[in-house]
Amino acid sequence: MKTAFVTGATGLLGHHLVEKLVERGWTVRALHRSPGDAAKLRAIGAQPVAGTLDDQASLRRGMAGADAVFHAAALFTMWAPLADFERVNIQGTSNMLAAARAEGVEAFVYVSAAGVVMGDGKPMFDVTEDAPLSYPSWAPYLATKARAQELVLKANDAGDVRTTVILPPMIWGRGMHMLDNIVANVREGRFRWPAGGQQMMSTAHVDNVCACAILAAEKSPGGRAYFVSDGQHQSMRAVLTDLLATRGVAVKASNAPLGMAWFMATIMEFMWRTFKRPGEPPLTRQMLRLVGYDFTVSDQRARDELGYQPVTNWSAGIAGMRATA
Repeated sequence: MKTAFVTGATGLLGHHLVEKLVERGWTVRALHRSPGDAAKLRAIGAQPVAGTLDDQASLRRGMAGADAVFHAAALFTMWAPLADFERVNIQGTSNMLAAARAEGVEAFVYVSAAGVVMGDGKPMFDVTEDAPLSYPSWAPYLATKARAQELVLKANDAGDVRTTVILPPMIWGRGMHMLDNIVANVREGRFRWPAGGQQMMSTAHVDNVCACAILAAEKSPGGRAYFVSDGQHQSMRAVLTDLLATRGVAVKASNAPLGMAWFMATIMEFMWRTFKRPGEPPLTRQMLRLVGYDFTVSDQRARDELGYQPVTNWSAGIAGMRATA
């Protein structure tokens, strides 16, 4: 029986990953911060470990005797101070790597994001892992994820722990909290189709990301990054139309020219930053960069080196979401 330590286990990916590992017979420890989260983790078969990414003692306690670490925790938001992104995404990852070395963990799998290769707005098709990382100042989530990814891959060179990075595009599936925000925006009349919604995109069902992450822990030679996807590309309009339909929501929205949307996002960011408005702007450049341009990835490396194959296709995933809505 193998033992895994999972961070981010109360999020979409981490929750499903714990379930998949438990189904495979792994002993799973999961980092959490609140007593309520501990109860939820026990309910899916995990052993809760109280602590934070800032607390080395709790990280080492969770990793003691573990065969693999799956680091899925991150600050994923479109608007927060840069220092917050750096503390969670960069320093938190550095703390995880230090604990893994100290505890002699064999495999360390870091969940990065396909968007770490996005720079200035432009179409990108069939992107491979050889694409350079990008660090746009206006996209702190993507920039800090890219810097954390560098730390993980460099840690492999030291030979203390075998590190691997997986790079999913938009993760979707049962329990997709991001969909709640989109539903609210559609119902309140705030949603617009950037660039008409015709831009092509890759997606990754949560089951497929879990399958690739587990393969990475078991088979990766280390020091490698892998895109993971559903193996098909669709327009943003097709993707969101199907996802929203699982909630009984039909989209009736106008189109927003990308240039105008980018200008408006820049103005909104300035207003929120200058006048310290509460909450986050309804539109940011980071958000537009993630969804406003053609962006598709190739997962051929994962197929060739890890034996990855998607385990859930688009139609089956949508049917599963509709059944649990």
